[in-house]
Amino acid sequence: MDLSLIIPVYNEEDNLAELFDAICNAVKPVKRSWEVVFIDDGSTDASLDILRQLAAQEPEHVRVVVFRRNFGQTAGIAAGLDYCRGDIIVLLDADLQNDPQDIPMLLSKLDEGYDVVSGWRKFRKDNALTRTLPSVIANSLISAVTGVHLHDYGCTLKAYRRSALEGFRLYGEMHRFIPVFAHSIGARITEVPVRHHPRRFGKTNYGLDRTLKVILDLMTAKFLLSYSHKPMRLFGGAGLGLGFGGSVLLLYLFIRRYVGGVPVLGSPVFQIAIMLLIMGSQSILMGLMAELLARTYHESQKKLTYTVRETIPPGTHNDQMARQ
Repeated sequence: MDLSLIIPVYNEEDNLAELFDAICNAVKPVKRSWEVVFIDDGSTDASLDILRQLAAQEPEHVRVVVFRRNFGQTAGIAAGLDYCRGDIIVLLDADLQNDPQDIPMLLSKLDEGYDVVSGWRKFRKDNALTRTLPSVIANSLISAVTGVHLHDYGCTLKAYRRSALEGFRLYGEMHRFIPVFAHSIGARITEVPVRHHPRRFGKTNYGLDRTLKVILDLMTAKFLLSYSHKPMRLFGGAGLGLGFGGSVLLLYLFIRRYVGGVPVLGSPVFQIAIMLLIMGSQSILMGLMAELLARTYHESQKKLTYTVRETIPPGTHNDQMARQ
């Protein structure tokens, strides 16, 4: 299978038939074998019935994964990645705001040698206050923290080589950080403007509360990317900083004691200093425990600490071992 389209679906009964027709019109001219993997994320309307009909009408091109309940978009994308067969994977929403006519453009950019092509809704057709402004703030924050500069992390329409999606798993609501995780294993990433349409049917499942979730998820992503292999640098660094602060305060108290005769134990600064020293020691111990856990995690799963793009000549023993 050359191409897999992954589409999470939650209560999109009015959009699905038109969406599939648009996909067919966009994908058939590219002359590649293709499939659409719909993930029904616990829909309560007629979405699942329509998906069953599409699968019956187009068994060669439509696959449906049905969740027992609503698990969220990240779980839907993760399931799609598990069940799809394509060497190239395109993600898009089911609400018709993404335009399937942009898919050939994404594929052509992949052919230029990129591993990830991210869509950029340059001219969004959403509410400026509740959707566009929070998105701009979140995208700027993510780019600054992760070092992967994209205008639109929230745009689902993205194309990936399968190799760029190996080496990590998706949990929680981490789907918007897929380009960041792909970049961490050496993927080449580019961004292209794509069309964006206003929602015509149904209602959006996102609100302003998503901004807080993005910030919390960003903290998790930053930790996983920067410290999952070396947690001691985070906990140990914090411990050393706390210990240094406590030591400076104690030094100040003793100098004040011998110079000015001010009692050490009578000052609340003494208690703060001791607390900082204790917290520093605990942080360093936590770092040591995290190092043990990280090594147990990697060794128990035989998880490599590197990824290989290719070997020259191809097919060598080391190449086969890396894939295992």
